[in-house]
Amino acid sequence: MAEISGTNGRHVVVLDVKEDNPCNPLPPCNEPPPCPSRTKEDSILSISVPFIQKLIAEVVGTYFLIFAGCTSVAVNLNFDKVVTLPGISIVWGLAVMVLVYSVGHISGAHFNPAVTLAFATCRRFPWKQVPAYIACQVTGSTLAAGTIRLIFTGKQDHFTGTMPAGSDMQSFVVEFIITFYLMFVISGVATDNRAIGELAGLAVGATVLLNVMFAGAISGASMNPARSLGPAIVSRQYKGLWIYIVSPILGAQAGAWVYNMIRYTDKPLREITKSASFLKNTGRA
Repeated sequence: MAEISGTNGRHVVVLDVKEDNPCNPLPPCNEPPPCPSRTKEDSILSISVPFIQKLIAEVVGTYFLIFAGCTSVAVNLNFDKVVTLPGISIVWGLAVMVLVYSVGHISGAHFNPAVTLAFATCRRFPWKQVPAYIACQVTGSTLAAGTIRLIFTGKQDHFTGTMPAGSDMQSFVVEFIITFYLMFVISGVATDNRAIGELAGLAVGATVLLNVMFAGAISGASMNPARSLGPAIVSRQYKGLWIYIVSPILGAQAGAWVYNMIRYTDKPLREITKSASFLKNTGRA
């Protein structure tokens, strides 16, 4: 039973449980304790369900991103350049924007292995989830490329992936710069509390649109290893594929770390270097 007593003007509740209290029966002596393995399984299940939802969001989001963007390329190639390069740029930018607003609150809307790796190296995404995220992104891209190839058959079957228009070094440098720019913007609008988070999708989509507009004719403006891998796997065209894997990853890493360096410009140097580790402070922010 419960007894209420006063101490120095405060009320203290003391719970006194009796064995004969019918409202609080004791478990029978022969009833086994809860199984530790069962409790562990329940805990794992409760953690894994949200993670599975994130993976599904990444597959679906990457699928529709690649389907929309690459279909615009296929239509442009098959119907007398009706979409044009500015049109393709708008399709990519709008697709990114609407998908960020659609599933960004579920999975973070990465859709890009380079972005996932950059977040992980900056301690803004758990490393243990990186392989699953990348696998889902490549899967979504491959499924989208396969769907496009089923739709456009025969003479309409064109390669919608990315290939260097000039030299490999030219495309490598361009991909590095535009992915740096993209990741720099993502870091600013999506990871900094001082930014207006509601405009993240608009800012990232506009950045993609801008990059495709001026770099599409040079390198294809991939900025995303999954975007290049999916069509390459389906069409079995791997020329220059290493550029679109290595360069975006390096560019995203550089963009994320450079933003982390300027994130703290409003603090004195002594506060930044406290604890003798700048990297430690960047991980906490």
